[in-house]
Amino acid sequence: MLESLGLGLPASTVYRAMLDHPDLGVTRLAEECGMSPVQVHDCLDELGRLTLVRASSEHPGQMRAVSPEVGLADMLAREEAELAARQADLAVSRAAVTRLVAERAASQAAHGERLLGMDAIQGRIEQLARAMSQECLGVHPGASHRPEDLAAARAADEEPLARGVVMKTLYQDTTRNDPHTTVHSHWLLSHGSEVRTAAVLPQRLVIFDRTHALVPIDPADTRKGALHVTEPGIVSALLGLFEQTWAGAVPLGAVRPDDPRTGLSDTERELLSLLAGGLTDEAAGQRLGISSRTVSRHMASIMERLGAASRFEAGLKAAQRGWLEVH
Repeated sequence: MLESLGLGLPASTVYRAMLDHPDLGVTRLAEECGMSPVQVHDCLDELGRLTLVRASSEHPGQMRAVSPEVGLADMLAREEAELAARQADLAVSRAAVTRLVAERAASQAAHGERLLGMDAIQGRIEQLARAMSQECLGVHPGASHRPEDLAAARAADEEPLARGVVMKTLYQDTTRNDPHTTVHSHWLLSHGSEVRTAAVLPQRLVIFDRTHALVPIDPADTRKGALHVTEPGIVSALLGLFEQTWAGAVPLGAVRPDDPRTGLSDTERELLSLLAGGLTDEAAGQRLGISSRTVSRHMASIMERLGAASRFEAGLKAAQRGWLEVH
């Protein structure tokens, strides 16, 4: 029992013997405890450091045991004081850890939390979709979308749509020819959502209640992961990008007529601008969600209308007629 207070077993044995036989000297204590006199002296030194023995007034040269009510109470008080000091140190350490965790959480909130892989992205979308109460804005570039991704989006959208959350979705013009995306878009429309398309879209983007945004870590491969952003300045800039694109997009079901001045469709006008800006056929096709072969077909049609024998000549004539708006 006394070992828990820092008293070794031999010293505890000597202390008990001294309490039971207060008149015993070192030699008799050694016999009583089955120790050598040297071991008893060592125990007395230990007991002295713990103030459990004191010099005897009645027997000079001998030590007397301090009663447990006093000696052990003092030991308990010292242990309690040390424990209180350790608890205070622990409280300081706990506060430091709490501050560190809070600082890291604030840093993640300000600079964005990385979500790696589609499972992590889909899980976060489900959480945010369940928590949002007003509006969801989405930009989804690409000529087509995987049926399984559209199915996952529908599963996440059903509950907030039933609660009256407004959804605005932007697809690329070329998705009008993709049956899976078209079916999903009409499902959104049937549930009160708005869907528009544009020839060129910015990178993939989803904004929840104008306070949380998900953007791809790598725009070239959006399945790698996403960045969850809540910093107001960044979210505001992304909102501006969405609203600018939305304003120029065409509602699904409507068809924007060719430009009466140039006779160019939206896709052709954007293609001219992208190629004039230095993009290759492949890069321009990726931006527009069309193949390089389709790019060539569009350019052949434009060259014919301009009466140009080469792309270079087509570029000059398009610039002269004011058809170009370089990005």
